[in-house]
Amino acid sequence: MITLPKCRRLSILAGMQEQDKTADRNPHIIEDRIIRAALSGHIAPGERLGEKDLSQIFNVSRTLVREAMMRLQARGIVEVSPRRGWFVIEPSVEEARHTIDARRALEVGMLVTLGDIKPAQIRILREHVLAEQQAVNSGDLAQRSYLLGHFHVCLAETLGNPVLASLLQDLTTRTVLIAALYQSTHDAHESCCEHGQIIDVLEKGDVTEAARLMDVHLRHVEKALNYRHVSNRLEHLKAALQAT
Repeated sequence: MITLPKCRRLSILAGMQEQDKTADRNPHIIEDRIIRAALSGHIAPGERLGEKDLSQIFNVSRTLVREAMMRLQARGIVEVSPRRGWFVIEPSVEEARHTIDARRALEVGMLVTLGDIKPAQIRILREHVLAEQQAVNSGDLAQRSYLLGHFHVCLAETLGNPVLASLLQDLTTRTVLIAALYQSTHDAHESCCEHGQIIDVLEKGDVTEAARLMDVHLRHVEKALNYRHVSNRLEHLKAALQAT
């Protein structure tokens, strides 16, 4: 799992806000920054998000922060605990599997019904995958996590479906949160290669094959998460038994 000291994580959010000091006029900026931080792994699954901290970071009232957190709760990104506050969701592998099933229905359906794709769209997607490859090769875990997850949002946006892109952002964030717990470098490399293969067949105009590859890709993601979960659980049990 990608973890950073609290002061470092808060400074990252503050730095994001410095790029756009309009949260008081556009409260959705708070949501966007938190989602991006979660996608990149700077905010970990299960992490507490204090209203006071966030109000100071974004220089807004706690009421505005609370409204943003309630919207994120409705989107399934955070949850609230009585007397303890707001927390980033910490999904189980089973919950991630249900999320991937939902993504499969949306993404495969999008590709099956796709019309002609333009060279400019292919170029945008290839640039995204190139950035993925650079992040994987450099060992930048946060950037790798963000780009691999955001590919699916980028795909929907590039193909001209903003509604689907918005839905996929929420679903992908949930998947990435559990990937931050269980995804290996090998898994990340495989995902990047599969993204490239999908673009290859889209460039040829074979949407049926693109849809098939997307289905296979998401099944690989699900299988990898399940495998890592079992491996981690067995390692934990082994360590516990050896300690007795």
